[in-house]
Amino acid sequence: MSASLYEPVRHLIPPIEWPAFAPDIEAILRLKRERNAVILAHNYQTPEIYHCVADITGDSLALAREAMTTDADIIVMAGVHFMAETAKLMNPDKTVLIPDLEAGCSLAESITPADVRLMRAKYPGVPVVAYVNTSVAVKAEADICCTSGNALKVVESLGVPRVIMLPDEYLAQNIARQTKVEIIAWAGHCEVHQRFTAAEVAGLRADHPGIIVLAHPECPPEVVAAADYAGSTAEMAGFVARERPARVVLLTECSMADNITAANPATDFVRPCNLCPHMKRITLANIRTALEQNRHEVRIDPALAVRARDAVARMLAVR
Repeated sequence: MSASLYEPVRHLIPPIEWPAFAPDIEAILRLKRERNAVILAHNYQTPEIYHCVADITGDSLALAREAMTTDADIIVMAGVHFMAETAKLMNPDKTVLIPDLEAGCSLAESITPADVRLMRAKYPGVPVVAYVNTSVAVKAEADICCTSGNALKVVESLGVPRVIMLPDEYLAQNIARQTKVEIIAWAGHCEVHQRFTAAEVAGLRADHPGIIVLAHPECPPEVVAAADYAGSTAEMAGFVARERPARVVLLTECSMADNITAANPATDFVRPCNLCPHMKRITLANIRTALEQNRHEVRIDPALAVRARDAVARMLAVR
């Protein structure tokens, strides 16, 4: 079994390192069968998780949708805490586990429910669009949620002249450039994407003539403007698969490029990237422990869950 599992990651993990991963991988696969469990893995997870033990992979929107369709008894979220909360919201009768409670998010930590209430008081009657990168308590204060992949559709689906969009200021500014809807932003930022600069893009083009630059919409607007394409992680992966660029750089978290190289062997990925310290808290070892010990079960206050679930459900209804 170990040899066949190694095949998808042999170009990413040196053979000398594989024996360190194989025992945990084989144990996790066994535990999944025994416990009727599935593992949801975000695109920012490391290759040994993404390719070897995950059942469902994707961006936050894809994981939110797929979490609703699984018939497993246990969901393990190989991602950050707000993603595990979202999975629990949409699967209240299932056990949802997060392998590390400290796997947080700078965006989720940038805003509180009290902040949302203050925004509502300042702008009465203006609907609140909450990015999924928020706590369940913040989602409960919102009218609807969005992801980077569907934010524009969500904003325009409301049919209003202006909205409050939080907490990512850059995502809000980048969406505002694509719509006539006035967007009132909050000043939160992703610690991964905010570090990219337009000067870095210019340097990449100088060093790699003809390179295609793809940027996540959580990047600063000047970075998005300097890129050839901006989109969610799923949209970036789709662009590479569809357009087959000879050389590309993904301005997002480091593991994203690792995870799509196997499906795009003809593309050369240039890799100046930023690590997400929160995503990297999820490891094979703590996924295994989560399944062995039911460690870190996600529980949500029922009163909050009802309101937050409505906001997420409204997002999922937007097509």
